[in-house]
Amino acid sequence: MEELTIGLIRDIFASEDGPERLTKRLQEAKSMGCDLAVLPEIACNPWSPATKNMNANDAEAIGGPRTTMQANAAKEANIGLIGSAILQDETARFNTCLFWDEAGDLLGTYQKHHVPEEVGFWETSHYDHGVEGFKVFPFHGFNIGIQICSDMNRPQGSHILAALGADVIVGPRSTERATYEKWRPVWVANALTTGCYVASVNRPHEEQGVLIGGSSIAVEPNGTVIAEADDAITTFTIRRSTIEKARVDYPGYLPCRAALYADAWSNLKD
Repeated sequence: MEELTIGLIRDIFASEDGPERLTKRLQEAKSMGCDLAVLPEIACNPWSPATKNMNANDAEAIGGPRTTMQANAAKEANIGLIGSAILQDETARFNTCLFWDEAGDLLGTYQKHHVPEEVGFWETSHYDHGVEGFKVFPFHGFNIGIQICSDMNRPQGSHILAALGADVIVGPRSTERATYEKWRPVWVANALTTGCYVASVNRPHEEQGVLIGGSSIAVEPNGTVIAEADDAITTFTIRRSTIEKARVDYPGYLPCRAALYADAWSNLKD
């Protein structure tokens, strides 16, 4: 494929009618021409990090109710889906993105690496820092990279994803509307310095006193914002020709110097 259309779903599905509403949203995205849909951060959970009170029922293993509803919705709507859940293993809980294809088959997972702990975002009280590292997921001829919220504020992660071959980096998030103007230049810079499309989608509204909100956004590799809206579904299309041009234009052609930077990082404290 030379193009891939992605839908950013600015909605949450934690209520009793969540499975039905999610399927309808994905069907709507499909009818708008989308090949892939992206949900906000843990969109099938309430925003439990509004407080420090951890609830065991917020987490599950793959095959639990939230992961199952997302897989089923992707299959029913016949669309790829990047969703998420708080996954629990024997020793830890992780805020995890899950990538399903249009058959509802799981392509892989990505854990949130940079976990905040502050008012309204008491996240380390609910899940641990991710340990899986970085990966890209082939989908319809393109390589998809994922970062979750705060991960996008550590650009070395996006640079690693680009070096691994990512064509687009998507970032589900949960952030306050008042901070949007701080985030916006980060996405533009990450696109410019990686040669990737960069996109992010937020939870849509206030929850438990936390003033969550802010637009969905998509940025071309040259730093041009090509989509920015508060709509329930915001679509954009990535094009192979645009990606290829970014990688031969400045700064895309500069070598990443992996060994040089790896050596420098290895001498620093975490």
